[in-house]
Amino acid sequence: MEADKGELDELFRDTYDRILVSAFALTGNMAEAEDVVQETFIRALVNRSKVLGADSPEAWLRRVTRNVAISRWRRVRHRAELLVRSGLRPPDVPEPTPDRVVMLDAIRSLPRGQREAIALFYVADLSVEEIADTLGVSAGTVKSRLSRGRAALAVRLGDLRPFPTATVGEIA
Repeated sequence: MEADKGELDELFRDTYDRILVSAFALTGNMAEAEDVVQETFIRALVNRSKVLGADSPEAWLRRVTRNVAISRWRRVRHRAELLVRSGLRPPDVPEPTPDRVVMLDAIRSLPRGQREAIALFYVADLSVEEIADTLGVSAGTVKSRLSRGRAALAVRLGDLRPFPTATVGEIA
């Protein structure tokens, strides 16, 4: 039990920054990302034998991070829908810059698989293999999602092209 605690402590120290970046890539908000990571590590503590027994404990953490982020997003969306139905207005939030709005809208318009692959590759700086492990899909699927996502973003964004253009072979 004490050995498990030491291993979990080491896993936390070794992966915290990367898991936080992944959470930020998925949420787009640092405070929300920190909350997601905190919940992820609480789940790791509760499920320590499962985490430490996994083929890749870091992939387990990334997968849980993704699931927690999605669950939290759904709760927020549901609350917003309830506010609208009740006639209350959500609080005003300062507007982001026009470029950010265009970029976020373009990314949000992508199918979920492409959106996740783009965020994890370009924002979280994960490799194709790490993304595949996180999402539970093959590396080929990740490459396909990245390629299709970049193509869709190029069409939506026109000349802005924030993502480097690369062929699928260059991604690996």
